Amino acid sequence: MTQNIDGTEPRIEHDADKARFALYLGDDLAAYADYTQHGDLRDFDHTVTDPQFRGKGLAGIVVKHALDETRKQGLKIGTSCSYVEKFVSEHPEYRN
Repeated sequence: MTQNIDGTEPRIEHDADKARFALYLGDDLAAYADYTQHGDLRDFDHTVTDPQFRGKGLAGIVVKHALDETRKQGLKIGTSCSYVEKFVSEHPEYRN
């Protein structure tokens, strides 16, 4: 990832125990995408951006990363979250 946000390099971590992809700016949890795993389907069901970090495109960054990692693992993408559903509709390469 090479995009700086307000001079800070975002860091994304996959916390499989929490079923979450989390985007940090410095030590701050700025945005995350939660999912539920059902066999080979990773269903993204909740995306949040902390109010102080909204309007910077962070939800799109964390969702893109999460979907890329999901595909790399050979899993199918579910879109229960309306933000992820909209993202996939605008980026057809993520359709199963």
